[in-house]
Amino acid sequence: MQIILLEKVINLGGLGDVVKVKDGYARNFLLPKGKAKRATANNLAEFEKRRHELEAAQNAALAAAQAKGAKLEGMALTVRQKAGVDGRLFGSVTNIDIVDALIAQGHEVERAMVRLPQGPLKMIGEYDISVALHSDVVVQIKVTVQGESPQ
Repeated sequence: MQIILLEKVINLGGLGDVVKVKDGYARNFLLPKGKAKRATANNLAEFEKRRHELEAAQNAALAAAQAKGAKLEGMALTVRQKAGVDGRLFGSVTNIDIVDALIAQGHEVERAMVRLPQGPLKMIGEYDISVALHSDVVVQIKVTVQGESPQ
């Protein structure tokens, strides 16, 4: 299916690009989320009329993400979980736990923004975690997992 991208999509293209994608990806993700429209003559004409408005909105979102990124960059976060004597956690620290800790400190992030490359954290220690605030703004934070003795 041919679509017009209404915003930058990672590994696909930027604003205004006409790309061919699989039908399911377009119907189930890009079109419902408002990230793209079908590439018809009417939609192309409408897009060209709205191009400046969409570019301004994308630049504003990028500036807001960069401002958030400046506050988050290099931040240290501590998460406490119950752990055994060998340093293994009873359970794990997931992106939801990290988001909850960031929200408690006053930072507004979503669960999908937190990137855990090796999956949930299952041991006590320090980890470098990526937070993707925008497709062009990815910041690193340090998460320290501390153990509590089980009661």
